[in-house]
Amino acid sequence: MRKYQIIDSEYLYRGRVVTLRIDTLKGEDGKESKREVVEHHGAVAIVPYLNQDTILLIRQYRQAVGEYLLEIPAGTLENGEKPQDCAYRELEEEIGYRAAAMRHMFTQYLAPGYSSEALHVFLARDLTRTQTHFDEDEDIELFPIRPNEVEPMIMDGRIRDAKSIAALLVAIHLL
Repeated sequence: MRKYQIIDSEYLYRGRVVTLRIDTLKGEDGKESKREVVEHHGAVAIVPYLNQDTILLIRQYRQAVGEYLLEIPAGTLENGEKPQDCAYRELEEEIGYRAAAMRHMFTQYLAPGYSSEALHVFLARDLTRTQTHFDEDEDIELFPIRPNEVEPMIMDGRIRDAKSIAALLVAIHLL
């Protein structure tokens, strides 16, 4: 395995959600290369298991792909926030449910070829209805499905969001 040293980092953009930088790397062989890196604070995603008949998805408009997607609830970590605390917060904000039990299933890198974002994925159980607290720019609709619909919906393309596919398949296995 080659070792690389960062010899320069240039920040091109600092936004509310992401920062873009260009790193110049030097390998052991002396060759230099550049890498584009999207810095991200990290995020959480939650599979809300209402009962044996219902998993709660959301339908949400995603500007980057220009369409509505079926997804599990998710959100960005606030500065210094613990992933589990964020999961409880996002669950209530996005779908209006509070969980009595929140199980960490796994942590994954979404796009390690260009992004530092780590996603912490949870299974929420024993849900109680509260109320939603959408961000100003969120357009979210609750979309309940049956657990036995997960795989067919992935296979026929109704669920195409990568984080949701991974999380739902793991949750189905655990349930």
